[in-house]
Amino acid sequence: MDPLPVLLSIPHGGDRVPRELQDRLEIGEKEIFEDIDGFTQDIYDLKEKVLFVHKADIARTFVDPGRAPSDLPPENPDGVVKSHTCFGKIIFKQNRQPDPSETSHLLEKYYHPFHRRLRQLIRENRHNFKLCIDCHSMAETGPAISPDTGKERPLFCLGNRFGASAPDEEVLKLKSCLIDAFELDGEDVAVNKPFAGGYITRHYGNNPLPWIQVEMNRKLYLKAPWFDAEKLTISADRTAELNDRFYQALRNFFD
Repeated sequence: MDPLPVLLSIPHGGDRVPRELQDRLEIGEKEIFEDIDGFTQDIYDLKEKVLFVHKADIARTFVDPGRAPSDLPPENPDGVVKSHTCFGKIIFKQNRQPDPSETSHLLEKYYHPFHRRLRQLIRENRHNFKLCIDCHSMAETGPAISPDTGKERPLFCLGNRFGASAPDEEVLKLKSCLIDAFELDGEDVAVNKPFAGGYITRHYGNNPLPWIQVEMNRKLYLKAPWFDAEKLTISADRTAELNDRFYQALRNFFD
């Protein structure tokens, strides 16, 4: 079967700590895991079933491809090079936060290559890609830094910047396909609430290709019996099942 005409971006699935920062950290493995979109590479990476999958391996806790390059602390503690995790945990030891020169180095080494490659893929395949999807996970309830603090979230949220990054009809079609593939109710899949789409969706959407941000609720897999919170391990059967269902949704989208 031919690959689907899709570009998948998975910017927050990496868990690697930059070598330059390893001796500066105030937080540990558990806090890093809570901050990233853990296991999203297992869930969303459809490999040869789509035209291309673009992933970041560095943990977003340290360099976040899903932020604008100018989005920095202290104005935004959860910016492109962060001072705090999305749950408000201080990342670096006292007086060890990267200074402006070090921040520029981190961006040049880890951030800009991600976006240069993304632009190259779009430029070289603009006539082959029919849809681009920015793939994420979201906490079960909104953390303090979020627009929906303390509120329970749907199982999926699709964002198209209220029509600015992709046509509304495509978002509604993808919603219907997710409902069928994951056997959900209509209210389980929200559109543009709580997330309308972040920097990648905003920056690349309709420029020239349609982009939709997909957020999957972590309650679908970071729960017993699939997830071991102490060992930070997950059932491969569960991630494979979600991967299969995600592929089915996209395949139905193009049928």
